[in-house]
Amino acid sequence: NLTLIAAFLGMGLGVALGEKRPNLQHWTLPTLLVLSAILGCSEELRIVHIRFPDMSLSLWGGETWLNAKTFAGSVSLVLLLFALVLAVFICAGAIVGDLFTRLPPLRSYSADLIGSFLGVVAMTVASAAGTRPPIWFIIAAAPLLYFSRRILSVVSFIGILLFSWHSIGAAKYSPYYRIDITRDMTFPGAPVEVSVNRDFHQMMHDLSLRHIQSPQVSPGDQAVLRQFAAGYRIPFVLTPRRDAALVVGAGTGNDVAAALKSGFRHVVSVDIDPSIINIGKTGHPEHPYSDPRAVTVVNDARAYFEQNADKQFDVVCFGLLDSHAMFSAMSSLRLENYVYTVDSIRSAWKLVKPGGVLTVSFSVIAGQWISDRLYATIWDATGVPPIMLAMPMHFAEMFVVGKQISLVGVLERSPFPTLAPSENVTSIRVPTDDWPFLYIRPGIFPTAYVVVIGGLLLIGAICALAVFGRDLAAGEFDGPLFLMGAAFLLIETRGIVDLSLLFGSTWIVNSCVIAGILLMAYLANLYVSKRRPERVLPYFALLWATLLLNYFVRPSVLLDLTLLGRGAIGGLLNALPVFFAGIIFSTIFSRSEHPSASFGSNLLGAVVGGCLEYISMVIGLRSLSLVALILYLGALFLVQRRTSVVEAALQAPQ
Repeated sequence: NLTLIAAFLGMGLGVALGEKRPNLQHWTLPTLLVLSAILGCSEELRIVHIRFPDMSLSLWGGETWLNAKTFAGSVSLVLLLFALVLAVFICAGAIVGDLFTRLPPLRSYSADLIGSFLGVVAMTVASAAGTRPPIWFIIAAAPLLYFSRRILSVVSFIGILLFSWHSIGAAKYSPYYRIDITRDMTFPGAPVEVSVNRDFHQMMHDLSLRHIQSPQVSPGDQAVLRQFAAGYRIPFVLTPRRDAALVVGAGTGNDVAAALKSGFRHVVSVDIDPSIINIGKTGHPEHPYSDPRAVTVVNDARAYFEQNADKQFDVVCFGLLDSHAMFSAMSSLRLENYVYTVDSIRSAWKLVKPGGVLTVSFSVIAGQWISDRLYATIWDATGVPPIMLAMPMHFAEMFVVGKQISLVGVLERSPFPTLAPSENVTSIRVPTDDWPFLYIRPGIFPTAYVVVIGGLLLIGAICALAVFGRDLAAGEFDGPLFLMGAAFLLIETRGIVDLSLLFGSTWIVNSCVIAGILLMAYLANLYVSKRRPERVLPYFALLWATLLLNYFVRPSVLLDLTLLGRGAIGGLLNALPVFFAGIIFSTIFSRSEHPSASFGSNLLGAVVGGCLEYISMVIGLRSLSLVALILYLGALFLVQRRTSVVEAALQAPQ
């Protein structure tokens, strides 16, 4: 969430500076041009892939131990890009800060929320249409020309569009990914390769007997392709019944093709990205999605399990499901984090018929620890220790469990060796819905995380002192709203995570949740403008009560309800803390003598909240509600102290 933190920090500083230095707005587009030039030419600058200097988190092999020089270079590059994003938003925030002084605080805040809501709607439409980066920048940057009509801003805007266009190449764009399609001529069979966000994602293999036996394929390549064909077919030859199979993380269709060739009469394929499925429909050499027995479902795998709990399958197959995309800018999760939890595997296990099998394939290039973690997760979820097979593709292992069926004899005839977990398997921490961090390497201190977050906080502190330093004594820095900003980001993060568990971590769900949060904040602001509450203590009490309710009532409790029931109760649980926090914010904000500084303080607090979100990797997501509750207690203490000071001043003899 570094981009999010940079945006909040920059907006906070810019809003605070806007009243005094409105001319900063004219540097927004020129600064964005510099950032666009670096990112648009990232291939030429060779910064598309940098080694992540921290072994505590698995990043598809991108993490590695580095020497001091390379470590410093990687961290410096991250901080440089962070600083550029920060500079863009400082300049853009100056526009908001200047405008805030022209209207009463609550009217300014309402306009700000409406604008944010419309921005979410605009980008949702752009995502649905599969638009490319130039369109994103037209939507986001063109309005800035209204505020800065100088020739430098116009030239910068044109340059931004040119660099964004240059970065595209032949790529396609989905709501989740930048997608590049190439053909790997060095790989047996010369398959089509699909890369997402500039990383390898999957290959579309032609594993038909006709292709494997083709004279154009060398004997060595034929042997490799036969191994691949056998690997993909293993889940679908383990059970005597071939009625129905479910493939999650189906991608472009390799597993679906294997299921169809194995004789299954009904194959449901689930993938979160419609563009990836469409690429499989048009480009897979075996055309599995054209078969009438195949049914494609665009959905999050976890959501499919919960929404189809009444269905039964002979095989539930987890493909090589690895998103290479973030869950949301609000959190440090990846899209598939909630697929590989004990709770998720348990939900998938319920869909397996007696006599059926569940298989999970996963690339274990990160090491034995991730193999052990998956083994323990599946064992905890099913109550059955899985059988492990070494697969021939992508450093993968397959974990197999049967329901009321013995697989030992069948798997002994497998062409692939069986494996065993290490002795640490019983002590390794397994992912759950509260701690869904599959990729955190056990026993490693996150040095680079600490250095980067420390660097961010140092940058933030220096910038805050530069902006507020002279005004701290005058009381322009708003401590209560600072703490409320930190707490609000935490409850916003928790809300997005909780509702995505109920409805799926799809892009449209995240858009709706963020739009809903903005709408609740707007309604709270409207309530304050009409009712003008005199005391905030009752609303703090209601806020604490709803936070405790969210702590004790977890989304998993609601999964047995209908979709409508989940929406009503889950939406209410998420909305109430946002609403009460919004009432408190708007009440305090309406009384501010320095609205720009107060709003800036609130956004700076969100930066601290963004950094605090990382502690969920230790304490779990559920406990973020308690951290937010403590921050709100601190905010109330400062409000009460400020009120006492004002009352004492009024009562003092003149």
